[in-house]
Order: sequence, then C-alpha cells, then structure tokens
Amino acid sequence: MRAHPVHLAVVATVAGLMSLPAHAESLRCVGGIAAEGDSRLSVAHKCGQPLLRDSYCAPVYYRNTWHLVPEPYASLHVPCQQVDEWVYDRGPGNLMATVRFRAGVVQSIDYGRTPR
Repeated sequence: MRAHPVHLAVVATVAGLMSLPAHAESLRCVGGIAAEGDSRLSVAHKCGQPLLRDSYCAPVYYRNTWHLVPEPYASLHVPCQQVDEWVYDRGPGNLMATVRFRAGVVQSIDYGRTPR
C-alpha cells in the first residue's frame, strides 16, 4: 500500500512544526516588555510590584534524569533550587500572568484565569 501524496505532505508539515523551538511568552507592561531571561529587578522596573508573590524550593533531580533526589539527601547535600513566582493582574478582560523565576531570572511566563 502506497502513501497518498497529501498524507505525506500532512505528516511532513506536522513533523516540521514539532521541530520548531517553543515560543516563549512575554509580558507587556507600562515600562516595557518582560521576557524570558530578564532579572527580577528588570521585571519589577518594567511591570511594577506584583499582586502576589510566592517563593519555594523546587524538587531536585539527579543529573540528566527524571528521578528525584530523596530526602534527607536532597536537603542535606544538594543545593536548593529556589523558585519565585510573581502574579500580575492585567486588568478587566485580560488573563492573569504568572512570572516564574529560577535563580533570579525569568524562566517562564504563563497566563490563566487564576494563579497556577
């Protein structure tokens, strides 16, 4: 059975789109655009103080794996991966923005009706 040329084109298009880099989100503010790689100071300067803030120690994984370092080793022998999350209310009709910092730098910006 031979593949139809249209099917091959669809498969090639989907495969090509999957290989593109992910589009990083940004946050438009009065003082400029905050984006991945910006520092906390830069985001505060561009966007002002957030509505909410949270700070926590992210789980630590063994190098190059998805396996968590178990307690008590994680807290005793592995440095904490500090994560800060800032939530911005962008006003009526707009989704809230959650800016996630790792090591003081914007790692991601997510949008939603409620903070994640």
